Amino acid sequence: MSQLEKIYGVHAVEALLRHHPKRVKHIWLAEGRNDPRVQTLVALAGENRVTIGQAERREMDAWVEGVHQGVVADVSPSQVWGEAMLDELLDRSEGSPLLLVLDGVTDPHNLGACLRTADAAGALAVIVPKDKSATLTPAVRKVACGAAEVIPLVAVTNLARTLEKLQQRGLWVVGTAG
Repeated sequence: MSQLEKIYGVHAVEALLRHHPKRVKHIWLAEGRNDPRVQTLVALAGENRVTIGQAERREMDAWVEGVHQGVVADVSPSQVWGEAMLDELLDRSEGSPLLLVLDGVTDPHNLGACLRTADAAGALAVIVPKDKSATLTPAVRKVACGAAEVIPLVAVTNLARTLEKLQQRGLWVVGTAG
């Protein structure tokens, strides 16, 4: 079995339970945390037969680098989407899909915010270069507030070539720089 990663925060863990419950192996809750948001997680975990344990906040602080809100999940790593999977995704889509293409976004918090915005805008996927770009880390997932579990992040080898392929499919490409 591959190494488990820790995903933290109420929204990120809830999104995993709703969209990819088989990836969630165990949920840790801070001792004494029993509010309505946690009760929702407990119910979802029960529906999906995910075990739940309790831990001290200090122990949880050592597990993750960020504000975990008293919720940490052990999950199997997500699959990284590649160019072939982007083609399949586009073949299955109807109409002209919205795609967000990012270049030079290396900060995990910025990538998380972009994923969250792409989800809110109804984007089909977010495309980034394989090299010199932030990847899906627990911090990205936390900032994305669950969007990282809904919006595919596609890593491509050559961003310029990918943009050309998108244009050949009839998609409009609009760019900004800042």
